[in-house]
Amino acid sequence: MTTTDFHLTGAYAPVHDELTAFDLPVTGALPPELTGWYLRNGPNPRADNQHWFTGDGMVHGVRLDRGRAAWYRNRWVRTESFADPDLKLYNEDGTRNLHSSVANTHVVNHAGRTLALVESSLPYEITTELETVGVYDFGGELADAMTAHPKICPATGELHFFGYGSITAPHVGYYRADAAGKLVVKQPIDVPGLTMMHDFAFTGEHVVFYDLPVVFDRASAGRGMPYRWDTGYGARLGVLRRDRPEAGVRWLDIEPCYVFHTLNAFDTADRRIVVHVLRYDHQWWAGHEDPAASLWRWTIDLAAGTVTEDRLDDRPGEFPRIDDRLAGSDTRFGHVTGRGVLRRHDLHAGTATEHVFAPGRTPGEAVFVPADDGEGWLLTYVHDKAEDRSDLVVLDAGNLAAAPVAAVHLPQRVPAGFHGNWLPDA
Repeated sequence: MTTTDFHLTGAYAPVHDELTAFDLPVTGALPPELTGWYLRNGPNPRADNQHWFTGDGMVHGVRLDRGRAAWYRNRWVRTESFADPDLKLYNEDGTRNLHSSVANTHVVNHAGRTLALVESSLPYEITTELETVGVYDFGGELADAMTAHPKICPATGELHFFGYGSITAPHVGYYRADAAGKLVVKQPIDVPGLTMMHDFAFTGEHVVFYDLPVVFDRASAGRGMPYRWDTGYGARLGVLRRDRPEAGVRWLDIEPCYVFHTLNAFDTADRRIVVHVLRYDHQWWAGHEDPAASLWRWTIDLAAGTVTEDRLDDRPGEFPRIDDRLAGSDTRFGHVTGRGVLRRHDLHAGTATEHVFAPGRTPGEAVFVPADDGEGWLLTYVHDKAEDRSDLVVLDAGNLAAAPVAAVHLPQRVPAGFHGNWLPDA
C-alpha cells in the first residue's frame, strides 16, 4: 500500500452494504423542530481507486422527525457510469462525456430538486429517500460540468454556479438559474489555462472566481489526480458584476496559493469586497509536502485595483460553513472543522470558540441549521475510532463548548467524506 492509499483504510475505507435502519437510538434529546433530512455525500469506491477524490459517490442520510431519529440509509449515486463501468470519460470528438460521473462531492437542493454533484460532470438528481432519478441538465440548457459548490442567493433564490474542464477555450463558464430552476445566464470566462477551479464566491453585487496555479497535467491523467502545482502560472481573483455578467471579469493578482473552499463573501459600505477562504500555501507541488489550510481574508479594492491578504487564524481547518440564510452578506459567524474539533469563528471580534471531541472521535463537515428562536445547531457525522462506528452529533452553535445536545447512533460507520446539507420539511 502506498501513502496515497489512505482513503482505502481506517475511517476513510468504503462500506460495502447499503442499509436502511429505523428508529435509531439517541443519546440526549433531539430538538423537535429539527424535522427534515441530513444528507452528506462522499467517495465510497467499489474497487481500489487511485485517489480519494475519484471514488464512487455514496450519500448517507438521517431522517429526523419531531424529536425522533426515524431512519438512516446509505445509497450509492447510481450514475450512468456506475451502471456501466465501461462508459467512456470522453466522447469520440474529444469532449468530456458529462454523463460519466462519480457524483461524490456534495448534495444541494434548489427549485424542488435534490442534486448530487461532482465538478467534472453534470448533476444527478436524487430523492430524499436517496434513490437516483437520473442526470439533470436544466432541461437541456446546460452543456457543461457543474461545480460541486453552487451558491443560492437568499435574497433572490437564484442558483449561481460555474463549470470548468473544457480542453478548449473558454475553459470556464458562469451560469445562473432563477428561483424556479430555469437557466437564465450563460457567460464564458476566459482563463489562460485549464486550472482546477473548485469553488468561488458571491456577494449581493458580485461573483468572484479563483484562477490559481493548480493546472491540468495530461501526463498524470489515469494515474491519480491529473493536476499539479505550476510555479509559473500565477494567481488572481476575477470579479464579475451580477447585474452585468456580459461585461466580463476584472482580474486582480494575489500571492500564489490554493483554495478548495470559501467560507463567505460580502460587499462593504465603502465599495470593497471581502472574501473569507480556507487557504493553502500550495497544493500538489512535486517534492513538497502539502500544507494544511487556515482561515484567510482577502479584501478586494476595485478602485485601487488591489487585494489585501490577511491570515486570520493559524490553526488548521477545512470544510467551512455559515448560516446559509446570510450567504453573500456580512455574517458574523463561520464554522470550520479542525483536527478533532469544530471551531466557531466570530469574524467581527476576531475570536473563536471550539468543541473538542474526545480522543479518537473525529468530526466531518458541520452544517448549520437555524433554530426557530435563538441561534441554531451544528450537525456532523462523527467517527469513533475505538468502536469503528459513527454518530450524527447535534451541537448548540451558540454554546459550542457544551456537551452535545444529542447523538444519533448509526448502524454502521460513515466513511470520511465531503459535503452535505440539511433539507427541512417544506
